[in-house]
Amino acid sequence: MRLTVIAATGGIGRHLVAQAVAAGHEVTAVARRPRELPDDVRAVAVDLARPDLAVLTSAVRGADAVLSALGPRNPRADAGITSQGTRAVISAMLGAHARRIVIVSAAPVGPVPAPGHPKPPRHDPGDGFFMRYLGMPLTHAMFRRHYADLAVTEQLLRDSGLEWTISRPPKLTDKPLTGRYRTALNRNIRGGFSVPRADVAHHMLATINQPGTVEQVIGIAS
Repeated sequence: MRLTVIAATGGIGRHLVAQAVAAGHEVTAVARRPRELPDDVRAVAVDLARPDLAVLTSAVRGADAVLSALGPRNPRADAGITSQGTRAVISAMLGAHARRIVIVSAAPVGPVPAPGHPKPPRHDPGDGFFMRYLGMPLTHAMFRRHYADLAVTEQLLRDSGLEWTISRPPKLTDKPLTGRYRTALNRNIRGGFSVPRADVAHHMLATINQPGTVEQVIGIAS
C-alpha cells in the first residue's frame, strides 16, 4: 500500500515509518526535518506549524491511507499545533481526493467539550473510579490546553467527510514493540495506564484495512 505518515520523526511517527517499511509498504514521510528520515522512504519537508498546502497535498496524493502522529513536543507550551496541522492535512487530503486517515489523540479527551460537541459525557465509560476522580482531573489540570486542542482536532475529523479513525492511548512509553495490547471502541481501557509508542503505531497500521474502525474512536492500552 501507499502510505503517508505525518510527523514522521516524532515518537510514534518514527515507529510508523519503520514498521510500514518493514511490512513492504511504499511510504511518504512528512516531517519538518526530513534529513532525520531513513533513505528508503520518500521524504517531504513540511512544517505543520506553518504548512505549505501545495507541498502537503503532493505528499498525500495517491495515498491509500494517511497516518498522523502529529502532536506537540511540549504539551504545555505548544498546544494548538495538532488542530492547526490536522486542519491542513484534511484540506490537503480533500484536494488530493485521498480518503483514509488514522490519527493519534489521547485517552483523557473524551469528556472535553469542543465546537460542535459542547456537552460530552462527564466521564469516559471505560474509566474506573481512580481515573474518573483522581487521574483524569489531575491530567486535565496539567494539560488543559493540549486536551482542548485534541478535542478540536477530533471534531475536525468528524466533520471532514473522510474515512477517519482516532486512536486514544494513555501514557506513552518507549518500551519495545510487544504486539500485545487491548483495544475497545469508543471507550478507554479499564486499568490501562500506559502503552508503548511502538504498539500504538502497530495498531494504527492494523486499522487501515479494518472497515469496522472507520468513524470510530479506539481506546488502546497495555
